[in-house]
Amino acid sequence: MLIELKRVDDDFSFEAKDTVGHTVQMDSGAAFGGHDLGVRPMQLLLMGLGGCSAIDIVSILKKQKQRIDDFKIQIDGNREDGKEPSLWENVTIRFLFKGEIDEGKAQRAVELSMTKYCSVAETLRKSGTHLSWTVAVN
Repeated sequence: MLIELKRVDDDFSFEAKDTVGHTVQMDSGAAFGGHDLGVRPMQLLLMGLGGCSAIDIVSILKKQKQRIDDFKIQIDGNREDGKEPSLWENVTIRFLFKGEIDEGKAQRAVELSMTKYCSVAETLRKSGTHLSWTVAVN
């Protein structure tokens, strides 16, 4: 896998591109000299956590013939204070489902993703991040 980053202004704005051309804009906030033209790299890591687990969960629930009408994930994280680098210390994820979904199956799909399948979750866990989650159906 090859990712290419290209600087797009004279400050801290970058565009990241994967091998098939998908792009993501990254920047720093004004307080750090950026222009707020994209997500921060550490926010992108939490977005990756959401995407990784979402794909796992949808795959599991589809195999179980569950009908997902709506699916949202809310991720809230706190980073270490007074440290450089400042890692994610605690991350709480809320999985919100609507549809004809058995709550036990949703709980199990989330648990499997977060403890077995999601590589981003495991990467964060190995860095010392405490991950917790809740599941709500309808």
